[in-house]
Parts: sequence; C-alpha cells; structure tokens
Amino acid sequence: MNNSLKIVFFGTPEFATGVLHTLHKSHHEIVAVVTAPDKPAGRGRKINESDVKKYAIAHSLTVLQPNNLKSEDFLKELASFQADLQVIVAFRMLPKAVWNMPKLGTFNLHASLLPQYRGAAPINWAIINQEKTTGVTTFFIDDKIDTGAIISNRETIIEAVDTVGTLYSKLMTLGALLSLETVNKIAAGPVATSLQNNSFELKEAPKLNNENTLIDFTKSAAAIDALIRGLSPYPVAKSLLFDKEELIVKIHKSRVIEKDHKMKPGSFVIENNKMIVACGKNMLEIEEIQLPNKKRMKVKDLLNGYSFAENAIFDVA
Repeated sequence: MNNSLKIVFFGTPEFATGVLHTLHKSHHEIVAVVTAPDKPAGRGRKINESDVKKYAIAHSLTVLQPNNLKSEDFLKELASFQADLQVIVAFRMLPKAVWNMPKLGTFNLHASLLPQYRGAAPINWAIINQEKTTGVTTFFIDDKIDTGAIISNRETIIEAVDTVGTLYSKLMTLGALLSLETVNKIAAGPVATSLQNNSFELKEAPKLNNENTLIDFTKSAAAIDALIRGLSPYPVAKSLLFDKEELIVKIHKSRVIEKDHKMKPGSFVIENNKMIVACGKNMLEIEEIQLPNKKRMKVKDLLNGYSFAENAIFDVA
C-alpha cells in the first residue's frame, strides 16, 4: 500500500464533497478542510454553509474559512498542519504562498479534459457545445488558472439526453476516483506529468450570465436543445416571450423535432397540447416551461388553464 499522506482539502460546492468523502475514507489523512466563509442566502437571508463545510462538520474534520487567503494568521494556521499535499476542487484561485506550501505540491481537479474548457463552467459548456465526450483532469497548480502540468485524466461519454445535472453526478464520481488515484501516485512518487498542449483551438468555459444563457431561436433546434440541457437544472435557459406583454420565461426541457418548415424562427404552434417552436433549422418541442413568478410546469399542464395570444412569439435574441 502507498504511504499515507497528510492532506489539506480545499473546496466549496457539492461537487467537491464526492472527492472529500473518497479521500477521507481512504488510508490518507485529511488534516484540515478549507472552504468558503458562510454567507446569507435566499429571501430570509439565512446564513448558508457550503456543502463541503457541512460534510466536514458531520465527519468531525477541522474546518478553516478564511476571508483573506494571504493573511499571516491564515498562512500560519495552514502551515501548522504540516500537510504533505493539498487537494483543490472547485475553489477560488490560490496565492503562491498557499499552493507552494506542501512539500509534495498542490493539485487541482478540473471537470474537463484540459486544456479544453478552462474556466468556471466546464460541465455546462461541454453540453452546450454538443461535445460527445468530456472528463476530469488532475494537474499541479501554478500561478495561472487551469494551466498547470497534467498528472492524469479520465474520460466519459456525454449522452444525447444528458443535462448538466446528470453529467455533474457522473463527473463527481469519476473525479473522486481520479483524485484518489492521483494522491496514491504522488504518495508512491515521483510523478510523471505532461505539459498542456496549447497548439490547437481551445474552447473556454466562461461564467454563465444573462447573455449566454439566453436562447436564440435562429440557431438549430439541436443547438438550442443542447443549451437547455447544458443549463438544466441550474441556472436554466431563458427566452423573451412576446405574449400580450413581454415575459421572461425559463425553459427547462425540450425535444428536437427534425422537420423542415417555412415559419419565422421563434414563432410557434400549439397542437395536441404541445408547443412546437420554429428554429433556424428544424423545430423544438418545449416540454417544460416556467412563466414569471410561477412554478416550473409541463406544457400540457400549463395549457389546461393558459392560452397564448395568436401572434405570440419568442424573441430571437
């Protein structure tokens, strides 16, 4: 068996808890967990703890929540754990004083096959861009974002029906396995790494915002369906609907209909309790929709009590 390493784990969202759980249950020792400070959330401004903090407390692990990663107090406390290795999953950028601290270095787990999809939302963009495969990568941290020397990776297929929710779950499991495999490699040492190849066109994974989550119905039905799946269940694809008034609606689920048409993109028909929208190529059935200040609904249920204006149309952005 490989040597047991003392590890400080950095992470915040649910995705990171899968890795933390796997490492905690291994023969390695989690000596501390670093996560985001608690913050108020929701209408009641209730104090919200990160998923990683909740896991750490439930398993009696030491938790650090620094506001400033460069503060002398935090650096002194971090050094006191005398970690052999630091593991980072979905955390903010670390200063060199932090990532350079352990003798065996600091590695990050990223939810893409690097160098593709560097950035904040790799799982979403892999689906949105209709990739057939994606994966997870471990790499040693350096002073740039997601550019360090690659240790290892694992690949998985993106199914035609995958949403960010289903792919997130697959990659969380895959990432946990790869992270433990990487820790074991480092423990056995020395580790062979490979530099990231930047000689071909790289696809980015920028933060999601109001502009890049908006549906453009001049695009193909397949591209729009990919956008909807790549934003489901969160933050959800949106569209402006002109129906008696301007409405911003959320579209949760759709289905591609391969059918030629001569309709204006964004226009739609209601037939057999179905909403069929014309796209730049082919058509799209909207299966689940959410009107402003309403719950998510199946279109067939919405149509039981709601009727669209005859000239209603989705904006084409």
